[in-house]
Amino acid sequence: MDVVNALGQAGFVAALCFAAMGSAFGTAIAGMGALGAWKRCYLDNKPAPFILIAFVGAPLSQTIYGLILMNNLKTASGAPLAIFLAGTLGGCAIGLSAYLQGRAGALAANALTETNKGLGNYIMVLGIIETVALFVMILLMTALK
Repeated sequence: MDVVNALGQAGFVAALCFAAMGSAFGTAIAGMGALGAWKRCYLDNKPAPFILIAFVGAPLSQTIYGLILMNNLKTASGAPLAIFLAGTLGGCAIGLSAYLQGRAGALAANALTETNKGLGNYIMVLGIIETVALFVMILLMTALK
């Protein structure tokens, strides 16, 4: 196997790996925000909203997008270097979306427990951030067909 084909194979694996790393960082950050918000609720003798778990889990879907992109890149007809770049840069973009979604989720957890208002708005913000990952996945899949 030559270096160029090896890079192509590394590219489709990178799509999943970078997306999963972003999901791990995003869920960790959102989880830390939710834990802090729940702690504040307990200290103030307020009910701790279970819905915060939705903020924590939101970045997980980007791992699935990375997996879908990876599987699509395996069968792509593009040049190995294009597949490498699509997998690496696409995985990074999807992972960054997950990371930033986790940061927004941590802030949403704090805001919801302080005000007990705005759940729909917070979910919409997380959905908009998620849309970036979806666009990256879909556009790369169609570009390499």
